Amino acid sequence: MTRILSGIKPTGHLTLGNYLGALRRWVDEDQHQAEALFCVVDLHALTVEHDPARVRRLSRQAATLMLAAGLDPARCTVFVQSHVDEHARLSYLLECVAVDGEMRRMIQYKEKSARARSAGQGVRLSLLTYPVLMAADILAYRADEVPVGDDQAQHVELTRDLAERFNQRYGRTFVVPKATHPAVAARVMDLQNPLDKMGKSHEATAGIIYLLDEPDAIARKLRRAVTDSEPGVSYDREARPGVANLLEILSSCTGELPEKLAEAYDGGGALKAAVAEAVVELLRPLRARHAELSADQGFVDGVLREGAARARAVARPTVDAAYAAIGLLPPA
Repeated sequence: MTRILSGIKPTGHLTLGNYLGALRRWVDEDQHQAEALFCVVDLHALTVEHDPARVRRLSRQAATLMLAAGLDPARCTVFVQSHVDEHARLSYLLECVAVDGEMRRMIQYKEKSARARSAGQGVRLSLLTYPVLMAADILAYRADEVPVGDDQAQHVELTRDLAERFNQRYGRTFVVPKATHPAVAARVMDLQNPLDKMGKSHEATAGIIYLLDEPDAIARKLRRAVTDSEPGVSYDREARPGVANLLEILSSCTGELPEKLAEAYDGGGALKAAVAEAVVELLRPLRARHAELSADQGFVDGVLREGAARARAVARPTVDAAYAAIGLLPPA
């Protein structure tokens, strides 16, 4: 069976974009079609300035939401990255295979380091090397496929390069994975800036729908969504990005084509009201299940503990083989 790995970074509250773009596919498709592992990649949250208590809180919330969305521990493995030592063990070996130049060419490093400098902050070394940790996340589990968006495709290419380089130098150890780009994954844009995707780490939150937002907050944010002054409703991503974003959100909620949906509304107000109703109803069962799980943290802890044990059992043989291949003396 194909093995896949996906993760969520706990750098902010999960959004409608996280759900429509990834979580829903994990629940409806990936956990049924493959040997699937889903993790909260908390080590990646340490590459920038952060509040330790907030990282812990968001890690637990992300894991709880993953289960509330419908990930079934009987079908897939749900765990927290830092609970499995093999991630960090393998990351150092891959740092010994990676070279400085290829790390500094990573687009996200360039963008995030520039933002850190402009804010007067130092650039952490981990920001430069975290794509290697991401490669370790993937290679430790011998994953065949990595479902990613366009913004992560470069990291999967680096993972492939490191796997091939290690295999050539030290003997075949790793499966060389491929990136997969789900055709129907939604790309939800910020309601206040429809040219930018809805991100959980954005400082401005007025255009972001969080999965745990109350219905009134969801409706308010959608009423204030930026559209344009053109009359009527039509689907045109280039000319009318705000309207197109609303239609695509509604399409993801209803399963109807955005072009067809546009014909049903004669103005932005009616469209926004319909989107608000659809989003509230879509998230209602998730919010209810999250409330139940939050009241039973022992269950969530048990899922994460068992998930870490299962993930460790998968990863350890590969990481031990890599340690042997690269020349490290095994413990007595």
